[in-house]
Amino acid sequence: MPMANHHQLHAPLRSGSTPHSHSSSSALSKILLLLTLLPVSLAVIAFVLQWRGGITDPVALSSPRGSHLYFPGMEPSPLSPLSHSHSDCVNLARTSSPSFPYYHNWNIDFGSSLTPKICVTTSTSAGLEQILPWMFYHKVIGVTNFFLFVEGKAASLEVSNVLESIPGVKVIYRTKQLEEQQAKSRIWNETWLAGFFYKPCNYELFVKQSLNMEMAIVMARDSGMDWILHLDTDELIHPAGAREYSLRQLLLDVPGHVDMVIFPNYESSIERDDIKEPFSEVSMFKKNYDHLPKDTYFGTYKDSVRGNPNYFLTYGNGKSAARIQDHLRPNGAHRWHNYMKTPNEIKLEEAAVLHYTYAKFSDLTSRRDRCGCKPTKDDVKRCFMLEFDRSAFIIASTATEDEMLKWYNEHVVWGDTDLKMKLIRKGVLTRIYSPMVIIQSLRESGVFSSVIASAPSLSKENFLLSIDSSNSSRASASVSLASRKVGKIKESQGATRKVLSIESAAFHEVAVPPLSPPVVDDNDLISHN
Repeated sequence: MPMANHHQLHAPLRSGSTPHSHSSSSALSKILLLLTLLPVSLAVIAFVLQWRGGITDPVALSSPRGSHLYFPGMEPSPLSPLSHSHSDCVNLARTSSPSFPYYHNWNIDFGSSLTPKICVTTSTSAGLEQILPWMFYHKVIGVTNFFLFVEGKAASLEVSNVLESIPGVKVIYRTKQLEEQQAKSRIWNETWLAGFFYKPCNYELFVKQSLNMEMAIVMARDSGMDWILHLDTDELIHPAGAREYSLRQLLLDVPGHVDMVIFPNYESSIERDDIKEPFSEVSMFKKNYDHLPKDTYFGTYKDSVRGNPNYFLTYGNGKSAARIQDHLRPNGAHRWHNYMKTPNEIKLEEAAVLHYTYAKFSDLTSRRDRCGCKPTKDDVKRCFMLEFDRSAFIIASTATEDEMLKWYNEHVVWGDTDLKMKLIRKGVLTRIYSPMVIIQSLRESGVFSSVIASAPSLSKENFLLSIDSSNSSRASASVSLASRKVGKIKESQGATRKVLSIESAAFHEVAVPPLSPPVVDDNDLISHN
């Protein structure tokens, strides 16, 4: 009986607790469902807003400019019409619409949108296969104008017609009229270039380049340019060290008191003897002496030279950019100067000019065919300034095709993998891919084919008229050059050279020729070891 009473006592309690338990469980389930759906809904809303561009990542707002890893040249620029993302590098490689700081359209015609305004002048006889990649690469990195002094293949109807159709390009033909204009230049009456007068081949080219540079200065001033560079069509500016892969940005950061910027040159180091398009196929370069620790330079000198006369095959003293200003003059193909002062110059620590020298096997014979010197050790000294050029000319003039190819592989091609890896580890050799990627992307996007296809066709008669018109428009430039004298020197009508006025003589340094890097003899190697 007591047990029965016990169960009767608790039975109402158990039956009364069941509705309350179900109610609590249902409320808890609803709360858990709400907590689950709320973050998911917020995530979906945020995704939709970002996908439509309606919200900005606060982390990106607080990040300093340049804190993200962009492919060189892909960093967002206020001057660029394109907004870049981290996928730009992928797009550059995989699509036909490359993204560059200044890629407005296939013409890459900036108008007045960029500052500073940069121009390049060159003297060339190359064809479109070399000039177009060279030109549009420099357009991509910020060059606005080109003054092309053309002859040979570059002056042919097919080539020059295309060049003249490109915005920002001025083509100047080497005609009798141009030579008569340049014969009146003040340069002939001065001493700084006199040591190069009346000599063949490279010396003649050096004088011609200087006369062309003199005319280009006036054209640059008339076109409102801020900076001028002289480059050959086998040279590309590599604007390393700038906030974006941009020559414009590099020169924009130069202090206002600086008159001239020197780009040390790197030399192409080819790995095959069948290169056809150096700009698209060469990625290995030998660094300049100025960009190497001296112990590294001297310590690896023998390995770097590989039995050649010098550390570089050709020149090692770089190229330069000058700020357009009064009394500016050329100082040979590698430097600029000023009639009234010694220019304030700086040498860049990272940027360089990439020199694709002897990058094709055919360069041996093409250089030979441009010079009529005898292939003897004595005569080549009259024609060439650098020792390797002399040796290459003799080989190209006297050897068979097979002998030339063997010599080319021994002296130019880097076929020793172990040696390459050793010098890459030491920092003497380096890989540079940016120009290759940019030019290849321009080619794949149809830039070069488009500019060729869009050039208007000219008859031979109209072509000759365009040459006359082009060169006659340069006459005023030549006259203004001849009239800008220092002191009271009268214009010379003959070839007789006059003594410079004392006022300006102090600034007439001898023109800077192509110079080899420091030569190291056995005693130097012993002392550094």
